[in-house]
Amino acid sequence: MPPSPMPASVLVIDDSTVQRSHAVALCREAGVRQIYEASNGAEALDVIASLPALPGVLMVDLEMPGMNGVELIQNLKKRGIRVPVILASSRESPLVSAVEAMTQALGMEVLVSLQKPLNLPQVASALRGHESRRQPPPVADPVRFGVDDLRKAIHGAELQAYYQPKIDVRTGVVKGVEALARWIRPDGSMISPDRFIAVAERHGLIHDLTLRMSELACAQATQWNRHGLRFSMAINLSPHLLDSDRFVDDIGELIERHAIRADQIVWEITESSVVANLGAALGVLARLRLKGFGLSIDDYGTGFSSMQQLARIPFTELKVDRSFVHGAAQRDHLRVILQSALEMANRLNLVTVAEGVERMEDWRLLQDFGCVLGQGYLIARPMPGPDVPVWMHTNAKHLRTLHRDRDSGCPGEAQVAAGLPEGPG
Repeated sequence: MPPSPMPASVLVIDDSTVQRSHAVALCREAGVRQIYEASNGAEALDVIASLPALPGVLMVDLEMPGMNGVELIQNLKKRGIRVPVILASSRESPLVSAVEAMTQALGMEVLVSLQKPLNLPQVASALRGHESRRQPPPVADPVRFGVDDLRKAIHGAELQAYYQPKIDVRTGVVKGVEALARWIRPDGSMISPDRFIAVAERHGLIHDLTLRMSELACAQATQWNRHGLRFSMAINLSPHLLDSDRFVDDIGELIERHAIRADQIVWEITESSVVANLGAALGVLARLRLKGFGLSIDDYGTGFSSMQQLARIPFTELKVDRSFVHGAAQRDHLRVILQSALEMANRLNLVTVAEGVERMEDWRLLQDFGCVLGQGYLIARPMPGPDVPVWMHTNAKHLRTLHRDRDSGCPGEAQVAAGLPEGPG
């Protein structure tokens, strides 16, 4: 993969002349052509107002006289100025994390939080992130649609399944995929799942939508199975289906029709889904487990009842939310939480999945902590089913960097078993 381009300009905001000069020198050495400086938040706002175009990135210190970094970010929000931010501070990790969460809650992008003193590798990686971490915007998300449009999409060809690979953290071998719903209109525009899934739940279409997604996923799994690619298939299960009398039977008939074993399917359930109708929900989940399906507690750690859910639901997998994975290598408190969750899951004999993996240092941390599977943009974005085998072949070199033995640098036996080439390619 070619390196991501550097931003055209950076504004470094730090009250220390020495540290500001050091940051400027690192940005210049990293390849940034235009670098601006400010000694506090108020001066930064003046600099931004005087420029013909917004800086590509702001590198913001937190402790500054006058207007500090927190106040600067709040003022940027008030003025409608949205520029990606790199937080650079020597303060304790929980405080920096709180500022990062505040910034994101205000709708601004935080590329990374860096601990001072800064060094070239971390600054260069952070600056490259101004492009590589951004998701492409939906082609036409604002498009209007009605319930009838959604019903036609579900029963027609517009609803499609995309697949995001999940790979073995230790070996780099693809072990499974998550099936994700995509509504692609005839003109190529795409409607966000956040929009149409909510509509499906409100208007009684979620059962049909889930069955259609399951149909697509099972058909794809059957095709992969024939070619020797037996991946586990994760499918999201709406909480609205946890009180359905017929869902389990419908799914059972579907996998029989496609000759798919139940243990190849893992249903992902958010940890708050079971609360509304506990009795019915536990009945549905127990029946799914009795048939052999896997159950994954999704977004683990984002709710208030995680331990209680693990105690009363027969989960087979624990999926750690990206908020505890992204940046864990740099933040002590995130690292402790992540390690504790993985250790607990391993002791409960649950498969562990880390989602939202975007950085190599977080990936290495997952290896150290014994996580089983990883999923995220560091590995791959969601893609159509036929693209998965192609992606495996064309990204063989990238997969080698993920599973290479760090002591010897040599590919392992699992690489050969996955059909990945041993030489450069």
